[in-house]
Amino acid sequence: MTNVIGVDPSLTCTGLATTYGCESIKTKPNQFAPLARLQHIARAVCEATFHAEAGLVVMEGLAFASKSGMAGDRAGLHWLIRHFLDAAGIPVAIVTPSARAKYATGKGNAGKDEVLIAVVQRLPIHVSDNNEADAAVLLAMGLDWLGTPLAVMPATHRTALDKVEWPEGIKP
Repeated sequence: MTNVIGVDPSLTCTGLATTYGCESIKTKPNQFAPLARLQHIARAVCEATFHAEAGLVVMEGLAFASKSGMAGDRAGLHWLIRHFLDAAGIPVAIVTPSARAKYATGKGNAGKDEVLIAVVQRLPIHVSDNNEADAAVLLAMGLDWLGTPLAVMPATHRTALDKVEWPEGIKP
């Protein structure tokens, strides 16, 4: 069985999920210089990936409609994580925010709190916040894609799997 890790990248609280549980990588805006901050988060994601002996990382893609600012930094973090994982030979699947929400709730436009509620109700994994809930959904999607679902999901929710950018060589 391929070990999977779900990653919800964030500049302040990156969520990580494995079948062993969830954790967060928290940073404060002025804790590091901008590039050092991105490197710190990306290295922590990679360390967690290596520790979990992950054969697949399922990561949330960029939210192009986001109005939260810092788009350049968020894009930089996304690509830095992908670069480190690619250099290590670890395949990465990219999930749009709407596909993540659809898999969790059945609605692609569901909000963060709706996803959190759905995770608590459906998935057998403890989460502490929205970031960990998003990562848990990404983990569940990867496991489902590989044929070892974390939980039974309705067919309508599972249609979100068809919207994922799955890496070559990783087949269900």
